[in-house]
Amino acid sequence: MTELVVRKLLIDLSVPFPGRWCGGDAFRSAFFSALSMSFPVGEQYFIDSVRAGLKALSPEQAAPLAREVQGFVGQEATHRRIHTLFNDQLAALGYTNVLEQRVRRRLQRHAHFEVRIHVAATAATEHITAMFADWLYRHPEVLQDCEPRLQTLWMWHAAEEAEHCSTAFDIYRALDGSERWRGRMLRYVTLHFALDVLRQTVRNLWHDRSLFQWSTWRSGAQLLFARDGMVRGNARMWRAYLRADFHPRQQDTSHSRQWLQDNSARYSIVGQPSATSHPHHL
Repeated sequence: MTELVVRKLLIDLSVPFPGRWCGGDAFRSAFFSALSMSFPVGEQYFIDSVRAGLKALSPEQAAPLAREVQGFVGQEATHRRIHTLFNDQLAALGYTNVLEQRVRRRLQRHAHFEVRIHVAATAATEHITAMFADWLYRHPEVLQDCEPRLQTLWMWHAAEEAEHCSTAFDIYRALDGSERWRGRMLRYVTLHFALDVLRQTVRNLWHDRSLFQWSTWRSGAQLLFARDGMVRGNARMWRAYLRADFHPRQQDTSHSRQWLQDNSARYSIVGQPSATSHPHHL
């Protein structure tokens, strides 16, 4: 069981920022903005899936997981709120979030699936975000030219993704989910997540009028496909999820723990799981 706390970022997102907020780089700004545009609807889906998964367990199975789920829900709800504020600034600049609309329609079509499928999809997505988090800590230069408050936003989010990466996975195992479906959901989520973010990135670049500039795609190739880029640099960790003996806690989260320790002045602790949490009250 992982002890999770809820943190409030001490940053002000009511102050506008430019469309090319990531060091003036068109691709990096458009790509990370596309990721942020996916978060509010995604975080709510994760919350709903994990809550439903916990409630589907027997009281004996759910009891040791209840406090962790409470912390998970608190962290994800905070991510949803802070990225909504970030996205509001993008909307004020004229960026249209079509990714969220597409994901909502897909979730509605799949709402009738059994709870284990939703928990498996959540576990797979949490693994992908934990991979990105680990990569971001290995490559802090990607955000080094950003405003400090925006650096704080992304590094804090990355740290908490690494912190709660095993919650949905453990619930899926407790639900006796099959290894075959766990692997299938990773492939499914990876495909749709990649296509959704790519399409939104292209739309963001079109709005920024940088879609057809050579420098835009040179930056994108470097970010994603360099030897240790976000895609190639995470291939081994992605494949590791498919092993039958895999568990998220096998991953090294020392970078995120260190960041939280070194940057404690940038957030306050607003909630910790209650020792009396009950699965059906989450």
